[in-house]
Amino acid sequence: MTEKHLSSQFDDDLTHVSSSLMKMGGIVEAQVQRAISALAGFSVTIAQEVIGQEEQVDVLEVEIDRALTTVVARRQPAARDLRFLLAMSKITTNLERAGDEAHKVAKRVISIVESGEARQMPIGDLRVAAEMASSLIHRALDAFARLDVAEALGICREDDLIDREFKGFTRKLVTFMMEDPHTISTSLDLLFIAKAIERIGDHAKNIAEFIIYIVKGMDVRHSALAQVEANL
Repeated sequence: MTEKHLSSQFDDDLTHVSSSLMKMGGIVEAQVQRAISALAGFSVTIAQEVIGQEEQVDVLEVEIDRALTTVVARRQPAARDLRFLLAMSKITTNLERAGDEAHKVAKRVISIVESGEARQMPIGDLRVAAEMASSLIHRALDAFARLDVAEALGICREDDLIDREFKGFTRKLVTFMMEDPHTISTSLDLLFIAKAIERIGDHAKNIAEFIIYIVKGMDVRHSALAQVEANL
């Protein structure tokens, strides 16, 4: 991930933590993809699989946090190494939260199926946003593996597209509920799913911002994208 150090043990420590983070990211990415599959087919079985993966993510989060604390205490890193370790801690948190959002999607899918109104609901636009969010998580993990600033910037740009999809879907859903009040309960489930998908995109964007922080030393979390691009 970073340049070689005089201490080979330090390099081993960084490699171990990075590998654990990527393993956690792979599970979360699978959760997101499976949650989308559950939504697309209104599958309770797939939704339950997503829910069942949450414990794996939680265990890895604790292990990574413990490992990062140990590395900082033993090696007392500075400059880019310290940024790298701090960013990994933040990325781990965002991955865990993305997994939580996938878990929420799965639970709402089960609720919709149990309501008996699954096939009547307008989910076409929602699936588009869901696929976009899944793609951003995948790209964020790939960008982290390569510390790719250009790709990180691309992710930040595309998160805005998910936000627009969410707003458009919300407007359609409100119209749908007004036309058929009997669907309000299920429509609210879909609204929660849409919000969870938007947040998955936000977490991918957050990961991208921490990649920029690792490589460039710039904290861009609260900066306008145009200003970030100009500074880079």
